[in-house]
Amino acid sequence: MLKNEIGALILRITLGAIFFIHGVVKFQGGIENIVGWFESLGLPGATAYGVALLEIIGGILLIIGLATRLVAALFALLMIGATVKVKLAIRFLGNGQMAGYELDLAFLAIAVYLVISGSKLFSLSKLIFHRDSSNAKAI
Repeated sequence: MLKNEIGALILRITLGAIFFIHGVVKFQGGIENIVGWFESLGLPGATAYGVALLEIIGGILLIIGLATRLVAALFALLMIGATVKVKLAIRFLGNGQMAGYELDLAFLAIAVYLVISGSKLFSLSKLIFHRDSSNAKAI
């Protein structure tokens, strides 16, 4: 059982760190560039701010283990949207100019795993609520 908890912890922190860094880079590289790119895809430019903030805030929440299942579900939806809207046309391994959807698929799988199993080891949710996200009751 401890092996599963350690595995979930590693996945939770890794996914959180990856999304956090991606969100920060969106602002550091000029969020206006991301806004323009989103608009070129037919998405509202303001969506770029929402995605970047989700990546930053959600990444932090995953790292500290707070609202793991909710954040992981949002990240899963984000990966589905990115894959369908952008990456599917580029194909699995990319087109030489842009990466394919292989990493998006891996991030989706990690997020879905965290939605299903939660993560309790070293989680703030367990500390605050004296329970872990894997014991959360479905609505």
